[in-house]
Amino acid sequence: MKHSIESLDLGSQLRKLRKSRGLTLQELSELAGLSKPNLSQIENNIVTPPIATLLKISSALGVHIGHFFKQETPDSNVVVVRKEDRYGVAKGPHITDIGYQYEPLAYPKVEKNMEPFIVHMEEREADDIVYNNHRGEEFLFVLDGRLEFICGETTVILKEGDSIYFESSIPHGYRGLGGTAKTLVVIYKPD
Repeated sequence: MKHSIESLDLGSQLRKLRKSRGLTLQELSELAGLSKPNLSQIENNIVTPPIATLLKISSALGVHIGHFFKQETPDSNVVVVRKEDRYGVAKGPHITDIGYQYEPLAYPKVEKNMEPFIVHMEEREADDIVYNNHRGEEFLFVLDGRLEFICGETTVILKEGDSIYFESSIPHGYRGLGGTAKTLVVIYKPD
């Protein structure tokens, strides 16, 4: 059965974890380097956080990003996620502002150094690209379509079969060209 990102109830998970750590919304916003209103919207499931934002939140709370996608199964050395069991692409008006939709591929394994996702990068105007940054590195492989990738002063057009590897601490953003681009993204975030 294909699940929706919304079914994870990221907001409630975040609020519960924040409170278990004895943190106020203001304290978490300072630790994560995010605005208090943004965190409030995430906790209230008004917006779905971009991957980079979820990385910052998980780091501030001292958990791996996989914590938010886990199921009630013990962590294992080998994890298989069947196509029919993957969390589907987040849908709805609450995610349109980030310019992409993501699908975690290895969510049952919480303790890991890499986070693989299928990311659907929407077509949009260049001025509407949302830039993110976080510690670590990223690898992106274009499965279908074309996209524009901007990282610092570098702009690259990528098409099906192209890949790119970059330092994710530099603000970076993407947009689909001529439609939505489907990509495989692997994020490495050091502890």
